[in-house]
Amino acid sequence: MFAGTDNAYAMAKKYKLKVAWGTDTLFSAANAKLQGANLAKMSRWYTPAEALIMATSTNAKLLGLSGPRNPYPGKLGVVEEGALADLLLVNGDPTTNLDLVADAATNFLVIMKDGRLHKNTTGS
Repeated sequence: MFAGTDNAYAMAKKYKLKVAWGTDTLFSAANAKLQGANLAKMSRWYTPAEALIMATSTNAKLLGLSGPRNPYPGKLGVVEEGALADLLLVNGDPTTNLDLVADAATNFLVIMKDGRLHKNTTGS
C-alpha cells in the first residue's frame, strides 16, 4: 500500500471518492501522540480544509454507517445543539495551515471532549 499511496489518493480525488482518515496507531500510546502529525501529512494530497473534513465529518458519516455497532448514540460530524462533538480552539487557522494540528500541546488552546473542558489556556 505504501508504494501506491500517491496513486490511490490521486485516483480518489480524480473520481471524487469520499475518503475517511484514520490510523492503526490507536492501541499504542506513543504512536497515538503522532496522530496530529500524521493528519498534517495529508496536505501532500489534500488541502488542509479537505483533510480536516475527512478526519471529522466524513469519519462521522462513516461511523453512522456501522448501524448498531456505532458506539455513539447521538449526531456526529456537526457542531449544533444536541450533537456529540469534541471541540478545539486552535492558535491559528488549521484550514490553511494543517501543520498546526501536529503540535497539539502548543497549538490547541482549548480542548472539549464529551462536553467537558480538558484544557483551557486562554485565561477565560
